[in-house]
Amino acid sequence: MVKRLHDIQVVGDSILKGIQVDPRTGKYITKNEMDSRRIARDYALEIENHSHFGCTIIKGAKLIERMLERGMACDAVVMDFGGNDCDYKWAEIAEDPDGVHLPAVPMEEFVERYRRLIGKLKERGIVPIVTTLPPLEPQRFFDWWCRDLNQENVLRWMGGVVNIYAHQENYSRAVEDVARAEQVPLVDVRRTFLHHGRIGDLICADGTHPNSRGQQLITEAFEDFAARYEKRELIEA
Repeated sequence: MVKRLHDIQVVGDSILKGIQVDPRTGKYITKNEMDSRRIARDYALEIENHSHFGCTIIKGAKLIERMLERGMACDAVVMDFGGNDCDYKWAEIAEDPDGVHLPAVPMEEFVERYRRLIGKLKERGIVPIVTTLPPLEPQRFFDWWCRDLNQENVLRWMGGVVNIYAHQENYSRAVEDVARAEQVPLVDVRRTFLHHGRIGDLICADGTHPNSRGQQLITEAFEDFAARYEKRELIEA
């Protein structure tokens, strides 16, 4: 039987926080145009968003553990991790392109921590819901994050701009693998973006944060998930 959901907590990074790059100033702003209110109204949900800029699986797990210690009462926790976990310290790479450089949270650790966190939520009778990552626009990402660095060194280390996309995609696929292994619901944000087909129209100048149009697609992904989840519930209850 699929559990009926009412109270939803959201914990993730700047994607679900609604961070964008202001095209006029080139600075980060909070401009969340994901319509969680409509989803809450249409499906009789209470949704509270705890997402924040720079959140990784490590920081997110600590936040959720504190919430559990305080007696958090909810039916489900939506989790959006991976985007910051897969990121590198680009300045260090630019200074030492022949060195060994690891992501903020290496893949094996990322998967292990995610599965452990999911297990803790299950123990409390809380449904863990995970999300895939919206795709990067790799050239914009490189131009933004490496604009003041030795770009030749960075390119030498990474072997080409396209590898930025492939690396981040691997973390998104790892989230899918975790969802299958742990048998938890998955909101496939990435698939919704790829079906749109024009990623450049959906991503800000930094190559990573969805713009307003991208945020509308995230809303669509969650609406599709909510509709399918409700349908499963009605069939299996």
